[in-house]
Amino acid sequence: MKILVVGGGGREHAIIKSLKKNKSVESVYALPGNGGIASDAICVNIDAKDIDGIVNFAVESKVDYAVVAPDDPLVLGAVDALEERGIPCFGPNKAAAIIEGSKAFAKELMKKHSIPTARYETFDNLDAALKYLEAITYPTVVKADGLALGKGVIIAKDKAEAKLAVKSMMSDKIFGESGSRVIIEEFLEGPEVSVLAFTDGHTVVPMISSMDHKRARDNDEGLNTGGMGTVAPNPYYTEEIQEICMKEIFIPTIEAMRAEGRTFKGCLYFGLMITKSGPKVIEYNCRFGDPETQVVLPLLKTDLLSIMQAVTEERLAELNVEFSSDSACCVIMASKGYPEKYDKGYEINIPDELSDSVYVAGARLDGERIVTSGGRVLGVVATAESLKNAVDSAYEKVGKIHFENAFFRRDIGAKALAYSDKKRG
Repeated sequence: MKILVVGGGGREHAIIKSLKKNKSVESVYALPGNGGIASDAICVNIDAKDIDGIVNFAVESKVDYAVVAPDDPLVLGAVDALEERGIPCFGPNKAAAIIEGSKAFAKELMKKHSIPTARYETFDNLDAALKYLEAITYPTVVKADGLALGKGVIIAKDKAEAKLAVKSMMSDKIFGESGSRVIIEEFLEGPEVSVLAFTDGHTVVPMISSMDHKRARDNDEGLNTGGMGTVAPNPYYTEEIQEICMKEIFIPTIEAMRAEGRTFKGCLYFGLMITKSGPKVIEYNCRFGDPETQVVLPLLKTDLLSIMQAVTEERLAELNVEFSSDSACCVIMASKGYPEKYDKGYEINIPDELSDSVYVAGARLDGERIVTSGGRVLGVVATAESLKNAVDSAYEKVGKIHFENAFFRRDIGAKALAYSDKKRG
């Protein structure tokens, strides 16, 4: 089989490595891929948002199956365009991808179908939004309605910060048209949990839970990033919580989307917060999370391609999807200065024996060398029978990988380990 994977980050590298385990896969094309992915796939310099370019390449190359991984092409309708040309795909169509493409839609869906989430109001008028800020309690959360590279959410500690956030989105257009409409919602407290789920629009199969580390620096300090590391499973996500989520969130969401005429097929990401009054949805993503995918897929025992094809063909209920009982840890090695200004072009040295444990995100080929080209450069992953051993192993591997200006958090998994110890104690 010829497989096409749209995207070029660490998530896509993890997906490609998993797909290649299937013996029927002859070749994998990555559009556009990156310098690290080039060792596992044929990279083709077509942008992930170039829908016509993607479709034309897929048809000309006689691709048998396509996986559309990032949010932008999904929201733009890449799956619809590919399927119109007879190429089966993994990923939601444009109508279903709106669950991430519009936060206002997602909030209204949850309200209409009684899915637990934070209280909120939606505004497309700046003055009305500013007036509303006079009457609420703080902290509060301000969200840009559309896609904003994972950066369109601001937690405002007080009225001044909230006003600045609203003005920057609606008036200054820091997120472009994505901030033309904003959602102002209740600030929730509790541990966060990420749960990815396979769904064919009828059956929902949650994957192993995970814990992301968004802040740039240790102890959850510094600016928000696309994610500095992850661990799986998340110790806060107990069997009891899982049952509640399945009954009150996962199944109701899939049924709600179907009721709205937007049947969701693909991977649905549930960003959850475990509050004192139970689990609530912070956000939905219409695709695999990054860097959650990098710890979840290494624990998947069932063949990924078989699952994806079952999703596409709406026969997921026929499959027994299994995960390992091990734990996993991913440490992101980034360019110093990320998520603000950083230098690029430094050579990356990865020992051959670690190639299976490294998912490359921000790198390009420079002749025979692989050099940095992004903020988050690569994710280093380890699995083990215990979370502590997985964390220790991941950091041991990090110590063997080198590039100038590298920086990484040194406390990935620390919070999860401390909570696990507390539970045992």
